[in-house]
Amino acid sequence: MNQRVLITGSEGLIGRVVRESLSEQGFVVKGFDIRGKGSEKGDVRDATSVADAMTSCDGVLHLAAVSRVVWGERDPELCWTTNVGGLMNVLNAGKKQNRLPWIIFASSREVYGQPVVLPATEDTPLMPMNVYARSKVEGERLVQLAREYGLRTSIVRLSNVFGRTSDHVDRVVPAFARAAVAGASLRVDGADHTFDFTHVEDVSRGIVSLIQRMVDGGEGLAPIHFVSGKATTLGELAALAIEFAKSQSTVISAPPRHFDVARFYGAPIRAKSALNWVPQVPLREGLSRLIADFEHEAYSPSNTLSAT
Repeated sequence: MNQRVLITGSEGLIGRVVRESLSEQGFVVKGFDIRGKGSEKGDVRDATSVADAMTSCDGVLHLAAVSRVVWGERDPELCWTTNVGGLMNVLNAGKKQNRLPWIIFASSREVYGQPVVLPATEDTPLMPMNVYARSKVEGERLVQLAREYGLRTSIVRLSNVFGRTSDHVDRVVPAFARAAVAGASLRVDGADHTFDFTHVEDVSRGIVSLIQRMVDGGEGLAPIHFVSGKATTLGELAALAIEFAKSQSTVISAPPRHFDVARFYGAPIRAKSALNWVPQVPLREGLSRLIADFEHEAYSPSNTLSAT
């Protein structure tokens, strides 16, 4: 029997790419997203809808979230009810299934706050700096507690995933790429801030490997990084976007926001040892491809590119 997998947040960047990969491998995939259509439209804050969606599913990839730090700062209540309340609905529904599903929870490098030592490992202390990060720390705690009820769970920690033009326009990589193609200014909030940018194809490949482990009956893993392990400043990222787009764009420097982490890059050691996963798409290659995709859209008669 083909494995039935529910993806919450299925209309997001990662959800779409993982869904494509799982479908190609013969999984039966059901989406669940506030932006979904028909039977795949649903809100994780609605416990009944979540329970109905999980019926007869073998496993759940839980991606649905208020997924940006700045959104959490603007509406802390929505962030908490979605990220924590929505996850509780998934876990509670899972406990009530006749056949307990496995559950993979997407967390974030934000849980570490500002690590004292870099690269960060999965054992780096958790010191969340903002509402979004605190919601993810609480989510990880709930996921780990759910194991006491017999659920097989795993936690993945992600960092600045990019790679598709359909991503949120104000995320830093698509925002820089889009603006560079349009010849617009690139606003850099903290040029020396340093992050770990990971291509969505690499992240998808890691998640699919973890899903296969769960399907094969393996135990859930301790929190695991799917990160590039490479450090890039926002200033360097902006310069690369302008270079690859052959753009006349200028950079506008702005002070960093008080709730943002200043420096992060992680070590993907556990992913390599447990899943034989290593990143394969370097930032330069992934950014070049993304800019080419934006350029294609900009010159397509059916699309108009506007600067962010």
